Amino acid sequence: MYIKGVGMTKFDYSPKHWWQFAHEAAIEALRDAQMNISQIDAIIFTGMSSAAGGEHQTHKVSFLSDLFKTNIPIIETPSVCGGGGVAFWTALNLLNKHKNILVLAGERLVDNQSEATVDYILSAAERVTEQTEGMLFPTQNALVWQQYMKKYDATMDDLSLIAFKNHTNAALNTKAFFYGKPIDLEKVKNSPEVSSPLRLMDCSLSVNGGAAVIVSSEPTDIKVIGSGFATDYILTFGRDDVTHFKATQLAAKKAFTEANLTPKDINVAEIHDAFTSVELISYEDLGFAEEGKGGELIRSGKISLNGEIPINPSGGLKAKGHPISATGLAQIYEITNQLRGKCGERQVKNAKIGLTHNIGGAGGSVTVHIFQKV
Repeated sequence: MYIKGVGMTKFDYSPKHWWQFAHEAAIEALRDAQMNISQIDAIIFTGMSSAAGGEHQTHKVSFLSDLFKTNIPIIETPSVCGGGGVAFWTALNLLNKHKNILVLAGERLVDNQSEATVDYILSAAERVTEQTEGMLFPTQNALVWQQYMKKYDATMDDLSLIAFKNHTNAALNTKAFFYGKPIDLEKVKNSPEVSSPLRLMDCSLSVNGGAAVIVSSEPTDIKVIGSGFATDYILTFGRDDVTHFKATQLAAKKAFTEANLTPKDINVAEIHDAFTSVELISYEDLGFAEEGKGGELIRSGKISLNGEIPINPSGGLKAKGHPISATGLAQIYEITNQLRGKCGERQVKNAKIGLTHNIGGAGGSVTVHIFQKV
């Protein structure tokens, strides 16, 4: 299983339609692969089809058939914030029947009042038991983080370092929302509280955008050597341990086992930082830090751009932006370009093996993929 081409739009607030973002990303991926659409055997698309107005049908696969003037199989695999990773996992499992598959996402998330955007995002969580009690995503993650701080040695200063790191990286990424806009550590620490103790600068940025990846059974320069996918209960506080995501642990174990590697072998990683607290907890769930030692890892500087294992060199969801379904594919775009040595000022030196980690909801669906420069 190999990567032939990758594409990504700039993440921003431009009022283009979802299909325009998807088309732009797909064309870049096709050009990167030196292919045309007639050489694609199937398309896996992911998007927020049922978000606006509850549960309704939008026939996006037929729209894409018209857009690309093709009659090949097109499958939609929505999985909220984890949609990109799930779509990619699905494509890998179809390569025994199709040689070249285009994995695609386009999302116009921010196109209305903020209340509407929040409602779209909340469709990823439980609507009745938790949300009627005010359990919105910032609140949910704030409560998880409160429990983590009680149990382990971690502080809000650790989260500030994560936000600062990701904004520093995004300032070097031409496709990130915060490109050319570095933010100092004090601004992070002094940002207003959203849901105590999480502050504005602890939360990822909702944006519009698209991303695409072409996977193939034909050998190329980037090989997919590990793939894991796991799910968990939608009621976060119905799980055995609320301070870690079991689905991440299971998906990571599967991916590392398949790759015959350990976390120490990873040179660069894109971690799902919907909140800075999620990034820190994921250090441990993915095996980059021992349980309860995530704070020590960010303090050490080992995961900065010039450290031993840079994490989120793209700027992450926090500062690159988070267009929901496109995020997982944007992570693969970054890792592919890192392994190819095409990331300019934010290039990780001697990157040969990379990892992507994509979460849907609050740890409800998680994919982990490992890539190797051939």
